[in-house]
Amino acid sequence: MKVAQVAPIWYAIPPRGYGGIEYVVHCITEGLIKRGQDVTLFAAGDSITEAKLISSYRIAPSERIGETYPDLLHVMMAYQMAGEFDIIHDHSGLIGPVIGSFINTPVIHTLHGPATQEAKDFYGRIRDQIYFNAISDYQREKFGDLKFIGTIYNGVDLAKYDYCDKKEDFLFFLGRMNPEKGAHVAVEVARKTGKKLLMVSKMTEPHEKAYFKERVKPLLAPNVELIGEVDVETKIEMFKKASCVLFPVQWPEPFGLVMIEAMACGTPVIAIRNGSVPEVVVHEKTGYICSSTEEMIEAINKVDQVNPVDCRHHIENNFSTDHMVDHYIRAYKKIIKIEEENYRLLKSA
Repeated sequence: MKVAQVAPIWYAIPPRGYGGIEYVVHCITEGLIKRGQDVTLFAAGDSITEAKLISSYRIAPSERIGETYPDLLHVMMAYQMAGEFDIIHDHSGLIGPVIGSFINTPVIHTLHGPATQEAKDFYGRIRDQIYFNAISDYQREKFGDLKFIGTIYNGVDLAKYDYCDKKEDFLFFLGRMNPEKGAHVAVEVARKTGKKLLMVSKMTEPHEKAYFKERVKPLLAPNVELIGEVDVETKIEMFKKASCVLFPVQWPEPFGLVMIEAMACGTPVIAIRNGSVPEVVVHEKTGYICSSTEEMIEAINKVDQVNPVDCRHHIENNFSTDHMVDHYIRAYKKIIKIEEENYRLLKSA
């Protein structure tokens, strides 16, 4: 198959630091190539890939996130070449799906965000023109009546995320510095337990800095170390060594890549029950699903009851890159077959 992968333009593929969607696109792209597919990746020009790379920007325009033209120029370039592909897999923002709804090449759009009312209204207007993939059953249920090809969970490259059963006595938080990811809750948990907390957090945009100043900074204590962004290798080392990873998510999380990154390294996750969390964490086996800060604190006291091997096996069996890529290949073939049959029926009518 000739497959186009349309990544967001804002960060290079694979991401050097922050970039969950970008990491997933990287895993899909390289996984498809290993399976003999002909892949073209539309991404920032400083991306590294075995695919054919096409970009409208030589360097990822990260500092321009939120502006219209970088996203528009990037996506237009991909869709102007639509006739060269059997299928387009779109991971971009809102512009790509709109353009995709007007072309003949089949498009599958992976929904990476939450099902807000505006998002549901938007996608509902093009629900019959393109195909959709959900990254959790929770997300799929909340989006409702779209042309879903299925639920395909995100995956991690197990060759990169090493297993480790020797843990150190610190808590680990990784996530954007915003209320949805619950950094203030992680700090509160650390204060009340007295445990050391390492926090790796993206804090570059004005709203992230404002949230930190207003909600997180006043809570900081000597046992909390705010590190900022780190490279992938350092991040994985922290995942491997932490006694547990805190995931105090405060919004209906569509998936939560951090959870599977942690468990891939044999590290249990202590999470707030929200969105997809119950689909990803097995309560009392790969971590603890909690309803409050108090329950998170209780879970920390019994985290050593979780067997690191169970965490790793859970990811191997459900959330590996191989699983993800295999499911996408089946989805692509299914879509192409449906479109070919629709075309045959149209010609014979």
